[in-house]
Formats: sequence, structure tokens, C-alpha cells
Amino acid sequence: MKAFHPAVRDWFSSAFPAPTRPQQLGWPPIARGESTLILAPTGSGKTLAAFLWCLNRLMFEPAPPPKERCRVLYVSPLKALAVDVERNLRAPLVGIANIAQAQGIPVTMPEIAIRTGDTPPKDRARFLREAADILITTPE
Repeated sequence: MKAFHPAVRDWFSSAFPAPTRPQQLGWPPIARGESTLILAPTGSGKTLAAFLWCLNRLMFEPAPPPKERCRVLYVSPLKALAVDVERNLRAPLVGIANIAQAQGIPVTMPEIAIRTGDTPPKDRARFLREAADILITTPE
């Protein structure tokens, strides 16, 4: 947890007793920018293992120009899972932002978009003009 921003560490410590094994093993290579495969049972913290370092960077590093804004791509096998992932990202985003703001630390709130086979063409075109920081999508 040392590599994370203090607000991220504080949020995690207030929400969980300790990192899970997939998180402990996954965060170092993710932080180094290495491609990382995390294979673990349901409920073992894989999604947070994948996303927490991304949130750390998105919230506390300068935002890129709008055309380069989409920096995290999550491919979900199912639309329902994509919606769940988006919903589950809200708690850490809000929690980390609240801690940072209470400590007087500037924070950027990442934008999240979901794109599936059901996404209307006008919404797809809008994403090209106004990209989100995180895109959650399905294979179709």
C-alpha cells in the first residue's frame, strides 16, 4: 500500500481490514505498468486489484488533453457485469475524494462511460468527442 497516494491508502484502510492476496500480488506489477492477469475466485478483490491503482493515477495525476482522456479500458463479458463494475467503482471514487478534500488535497473525479452493443450511435459519437477516463464495454 506504500505506493498509493495517502488518500487512497486512508480510504482502503477505512474500508477493508487488509489487502487480499490477489491485491497484494497484483498491485506491484500494475503499478509498474506491466500487463497483469489476476486469476482468483469470485469475491477475492480482483476488480479492486485492477482498478485501485488506476483510480490512484486518474485522481491524483494531471489530466491529459481531452482527446487522450480515455486511459482505462475494462472489457466485461456481460452487460449486467459492466453495470455492476461501474456501480462498484462509485464507492472508492467518492470515498477517496472525500478523504482528499477533507485533507485539502486537490483531486480530479474520473468520468466513467459504459458502452455495449445497445449503446445508441449518438452516444458512441459523443464518446469520440468527449471521452471518459474509464470506458467499461462488452465485446460486441
